Amino acid sequence: MWSLPAAFPLPLLLLMLGQIPPSRPQSLSTMKLRLVGPGSRPEEGRLEVLHQGQWGTVCDDDFALQEATVACRQLGFEAALTWAHSAKYGPGEGPIWLDNVHCVGTESSLDQCRSNGWGVSDCSHSEDVGVVCHPQRQRGYLSERVSNALGPQGRRLEEVRLKPILASAKRQSLVTEGAVEVKYEGHWRQVCDQGWTRNNSRVVCGMLGFPSEAPVVSHYYRKVWNSKMKDPKSRLKSLTKKNSFWIHRVSCLGTEPHMANCQVQVAPAQGKLRPACPGGMHAVVSCVAGPRFRPLKAKPGHKESWAEQETRVRLRSGAQVGEGRVEVLMNRQWGTVCDHGWNLISASVVCRQLGFGSAREALFGAQLGQALGPIHLSEVRCGGHERTLSDCSSLEGSQNGCQHDNDAAVRCNIPNLGFQDQVRLAGGRSPEEGVVEVQVDVNGVQRWGAVCSDHWGLNEAMVACRQLGLGFANHAVKDTWYWQGTPGAGEVVMSGVHCSGTELALQQCQRHGPVHCSHGAGHFSAGVSCTDSAADLVLNAQLVQETAYLEDRPLSQLYCAHEENCLSQSADRMDWPYGHRRLLRFSSQIHNLGRADFRPKTGRHSWIWHQCHRHYHSIEVFTHYDLLTLNGSKVAEGHKASFCLEDTNCPKGMQRRYACANFGEQGVTVGCWDTYRHDIDCQWVDITDVGPGDYIFQVVVNPKLEVAESDFSNNVMRCRCKYDGQRVWLHDCHTGDSYRANTELSLEQERLRNNLI
Repeated sequence: MWSLPAAFPLPLLLLMLGQIPPSRPQSLSTMKLRLVGPGSRPEEGRLEVLHQGQWGTVCDDDFALQEATVACRQLGFEAALTWAHSAKYGPGEGPIWLDNVHCVGTESSLDQCRSNGWGVSDCSHSEDVGVVCHPQRQRGYLSERVSNALGPQGRRLEEVRLKPILASAKRQSLVTEGAVEVKYEGHWRQVCDQGWTRNNSRVVCGMLGFPSEAPVVSHYYRKVWNSKMKDPKSRLKSLTKKNSFWIHRVSCLGTEPHMANCQVQVAPAQGKLRPACPGGMHAVVSCVAGPRFRPLKAKPGHKESWAEQETRVRLRSGAQVGEGRVEVLMNRQWGTVCDHGWNLISASVVCRQLGFGSAREALFGAQLGQALGPIHLSEVRCGGHERTLSDCSSLEGSQNGCQHDNDAAVRCNIPNLGFQDQVRLAGGRSPEEGVVEVQVDVNGVQRWGAVCSDHWGLNEAMVACRQLGLGFANHAVKDTWYWQGTPGAGEVVMSGVHCSGTELALQQCQRHGPVHCSHGAGHFSAGVSCTDSAADLVLNAQLVQETAYLEDRPLSQLYCAHEENCLSQSADRMDWPYGHRRLLRFSSQIHNLGRADFRPKTGRHSWIWHQCHRHYHSIEVFTHYDLLTLNGSKVAEGHKASFCLEDTNCPKGMQRRYACANFGEQGVTVGCWDTYRHDIDCQWVDITDVGPGDYIFQVVVNPKLEVAESDFSNNVMRCRCKYDGQRVWLHDCHTGDSYRANTELSLEQERLRNNLI
């Protein structure tokens, strides 16, 4: 047997033995990938590889979906959607590191695929390959999750539940009080109450979706326990003698997001010879549900003081209840939180402040969308017991270079109300679409049936998709003849459904008492298609305020606008082409801040050609422009069709995807914005017939809710308007989800109440 010198390189030996191909790139530990191009769409771009300290590109020769899949997985995404050849995302610079890459598709990184070898290529940068990954990140990527935080014992402590003991607790749909049971290595065990503290209870309640714990009447539970221990036939008595029935001891600080982060002792230290809970009983916990999950009979709390209002927090753009981008109210303006220093402890403070449980995930990198406006906080440090996020230490968001691609988000634990078991989809081509079937009480019997599609719209569909756990509604379908429902569930059991959009279930929406459906059951039952991401259009209020002005425009230049109904009705009675119309003109910039592109509801085959302006209308009405009196009466209006929905501008390094030229595709890409300049036809409100005075100027985007969005509350923008007959001033412009708009709404409601009195 021959031996090698100590200095003989092992890779060379393996190469001599034919164990590794010479052309494989370096190992994953040193090899890095990146996507270059769309700055605010991290899931697509030109594929670049770091080798020998220099970034280079990959040639598109032989590149296909399996290679894109491997690259996307290595980048932290779930899968690849497609790939792009011929430098679609622009030609790169530097070396072309890889060519003729061949992957099976199961590799975890590109270094496991075959290629010509580093820098061996016959390509030019006009052949640089791009990839488009599915936006869904792999579990744990760019986030801090409870499952990531768990230690070795955490992998065994899986779930927690409360087993109701009192008869009154068993009757309630939401269990808030009972004996603690922990799932350990696949089996449910009860926890010994010896050494049990309120901090332990707080952690358990947080895991179950409750913000806080309440004291328990322990002597009553002890009485029930003792009576069962005296019963010789009691199964509980025999079970308590087995150590496999007990978790011996739990010790929490109260700040942990999961019990597995606490000190947990499963069995006594001396082994199985000693009983795990001598003389003890099961630990009992009582939790306090957040306001959204309390029964309607519960009394409302005391009015918030001004100081409490100033510490408000909200979640935006989340597909499910209890998740979203974190926004805080400071100086009467909503702004975001930078993800520098963001963790599960701080995220849990936000969740509890909002009436949810602890956080199960703290998200980084604007994973749930970017916002407009200020970044209020950065380097947030919470201990875990704070009542509000403002009680934690933090820096100003502007102090350390945070951008909106650093917006922090959170996913909270929420209580299980069982609503998901009361709705289902049937007949669709995928689990995300189909006829909506609900379970309701019919004369004391729970029955499954269809929903009448009369007045069925996006708000109702949004509630259905959220109840199903499928995110946002893509379409509200009124005509479902091509989807077959479940046999025996075809009868309409719910009609007249009207939702505000914030309900947790269709059963919580307003609906008819006795069912009344104009067309009966069958092919016209309500249906939905759901999606985990949606667009979110927001108008730049500041730009409207800065660009407003008056123009007296001659009728001779308004024939096209008149043909498209962009003038007030009095224009019909004028002596054309003599005279003029007075127009309030302004520029509008509509940003897509969501997580999906905004696309017209209908395809190009149904767009309408307008010969006068020589363009296609893809949406009948895209925006409403109105001038209102201070009490809300309309005195003038504009009519803005979506004559060209396109990416006017995108962030630096991001490709425009939609352009109207040459009958191109219309839409607004995530992160981009569509600008209508003040000098475009119909970009105005005709105020010829309006007298001097104080008014409200209002713009509504997507007014008929024809296209799904993650948030409709920011589709309305309002300004205060002063017109003296010759000049116009717009001030205090804000979107409908801003603090000022919320104040306006409450003042308006107060006025209405006073009028009623």
